[in-house]
Amino acid sequence: MATTPLVSPEWLHERLAAPDIVVVDGSWYLPAAGRDPEAEFRAAHIPGAIRFNIDAMSDEASGLPHMLPRPEVFASRMRALGIGDGAHIVVYDGMGLFSAPRVWWMLRTFGVRDVAVLDGGLPAWIAAGFPTEDGEPRPRDRRHFTARLDNGAVADAGDIARVLDSGSAQVVDARSGSRFRGEEPEPRPGVRPGHMPGALNLHYAALQTDGRMKDPAGLRAVFAENGVDPDRPIVTTCGSGVTAAIVSLALETMGRPARALYDGSWSEWGADSARPVETGPAKPRD
Repeated sequence: MATTPLVSPEWLHERLAAPDIVVVDGSWYLPAAGRDPEAEFRAAHIPGAIRFNIDAMSDEASGLPHMLPRPEVFASRMRALGIGDGAHIVVYDGMGLFSAPRVWWMLRTFGVRDVAVLDGGLPAWIAAGFPTEDGEPRPRDRRHFTARLDNGAVADAGDIARVLDSGSAQVVDARSGSRFRGEEPEPRPGVRPGHMPGALNLHYAALQTDGRMKDPAGLRAVFAENGVDPDRPIVTTCGSGVTAAIVSLALETMGRPARALYDGSWSEWGADSARPVETGPAKPRD
């Protein structure tokens, strides 16, 4: 398997027929994008890919969007998809690098070690001249999947409050600057604009060039420009836990894994009137 969390279209194309390679389409879009990932998958996907619906694989009982399910639920759903222990998984999405990192993080958090993200996603695959297929995914036999939840990789609101109070880690928010500063309303009703006091802002889009992750030197420059030290502990967050994983993936690419990802993210914090909110630019605590 790849030694980095990112693989190129060429790397995947050379190994696409390998029996232990499982390609997963993890496309998910914000409602404002007006895109249907299920329809897009049926229209064109990497040959042999399995459709991984982030929402269907999440905790459907939670009032928050796409929260991690219980390990036994995740394991059952993975078995139904035909993904078992020992698979080498490559995840991609239809935007290039948007929701696939969230699937990568979910799999890693449930104990999958051999998982990578296709850098540039389906657009890069097509641009490289590689084939796609249409229709429903090919049926796969159920396989045994063991889910081992890494609790330390998942932060909750209490963890974030303690980190911000103690300064034991940097909380890095991947939302756009205008959302972070509270200059535009949040897309989800009942969620206040602004950010957690003491959080830092690094918009996920700054980590990419044309839908691909910047190289480690370029990533370090972006982190420095935004006042984030990748050599110190980092907890990532965003609107609902999707684009936070892009920051986590960037850190992994740099060899500086994030301490955790705040699964509830701003959808939880901003909706809780008991949690403090700031507007304006980041005001890091000393």
